[in-house]
Amino acid sequence: MTAEAQQSVADGLTDGLAKGLGRVMARAGWQGPVTGLLRLSGGANMQSWRFETGGEAFVLRRAPSAEWVANRLLDMAKEAAVIRCARAGGVPAPEVVAELAPDDDLGLGFIMRCVPGSPDPETVLSSPPALLGEIAAAMAGVHALDPGALPFLPVLEPAAGVETLAAQFADCGGDRPPIALGLAWLRANLPLPVPLAVLHGDLRIGNIMVEGGRLSAVLDWELAHLGDRHEDLAFGCMTVWRFGRLDKRGFGLGQIEDLARAYEAAGGTPFEPGRFRFWLVYRTVWWALSALSMGKGWRGGADRSLERVVVARRAAEQDLDLLLLLEADSPEAERARPLPPSPPPPAPGEGEPTAAEILTAVSEWLAVTVKPHMTAGRERFELAVAQNALGIVRRELAGRPSPHDKALSEAILSGRTTLAEPGLLAALRRRALDTLAADMPKYPALSEARRIWESTT
Repeated sequence: MTAEAQQSVADGLTDGLAKGLGRVMARAGWQGPVTGLLRLSGGANMQSWRFETGGEAFVLRRAPSAEWVANRLLDMAKEAAVIRCARAGGVPAPEVVAELAPDDDLGLGFIMRCVPGSPDPETVLSSPPALLGEIAAAMAGVHALDPGALPFLPVLEPAAGVETLAAQFADCGGDRPPIALGLAWLRANLPLPVPLAVLHGDLRIGNIMVEGGRLSAVLDWELAHLGDRHEDLAFGCMTVWRFGRLDKRGFGLGQIEDLARAYEAAGGTPFEPGRFRFWLVYRTVWWALSALSMGKGWRGGADRSLERVVVARRAAEQDLDLLLLLEADSPEAERARPLPPSPPPPAPGEGEPTAAEILTAVSEWLAVTVKPHMTAGRERFELAVAQNALGIVRRELAGRPSPHDKALSEAILSGRTTLAEPGLLAALRRRALDTLAADMPKYPALSEARRIWESTT
């Protein structure tokens, strides 16, 4: 298909979506044509489309396919109900104004009034420190919602949750040792039960809107459930969601102690460091497996977007983070053991261009020739994903160590092997560094881990 033909198809799909949205909005009381339809960048699971009608701006939140959400614990209608409940309870959440119906022929989703501000991490993390207190207050507000008002919410109990993760790990091959270490640690450190609260489940930088340095809305409620309040506290403190603010462990805006004080001051339950650590490890394992599941979803055809296969390679980030979280429990002698050397890099090519060089040429062509003609935010985002994918393949061709070791993973899960085994931590550190350097070399924690671990060599 030519570029002109592809554009014609895209224009036809956009026109059809605009007309369908016009019918939905008319049913909800807004009259007039839908204009300014724009696919927003980002969104690892759901599509977001901004549009205007009747002099106001709205956002459509839509599933990429029915298959993609078939196994979700919350369908789109229940997610919309959670958002409405949170907003009614005083939590800064968007206003849901309409839901898609089967006869609309637009898929699964709902429409919200557009919230002022930006979710861009750079914008959010440049906000005043007081923003951390506003996030903590919003979190406390979520946790204060009446669970009885949302009887359909799933429940996450620690022990059952860990075994669900273990089953997911087995389904993904059961062969990444850092994930196995995380699962073994979780099984050995289950916290005591606590009263269940409504949790957002995905409260982090990237899922909040900020305007003028102030919190304007909490977004993306698809993972809402009942559970331990410390789970929400820990999730936004994961390294991956701090976007390079390694020195600010509390949501990238302050310290964990600052978050805990603000949360308690807003009516939250007393902070427990041990419980917090459990959920920090739990959610790191969870995100590693979620990343791997993106690849499975792509292979199965639920969503064939390029973004899925690239996100799947982000599991290497969590391999590294899990080692950083768990290595404190290993003997001091193992933490001080020098790392084994990395394999030598391949010799420079001569003669005809190598496959890696051809990939470099394609990436450069995209940057110089294609990128200047892309004006939409989503198009430029997808171009960046494509260039990232080319880089992953190029670096793998140059020599990427395999992160897979099923025998070692099984030995860890069975308890036969621990981080006390001489040389194991050093070997896992080296593998994590080299794998992540191939998969996601710009991950901020990579350089910090190198600084810490390679200083012993």
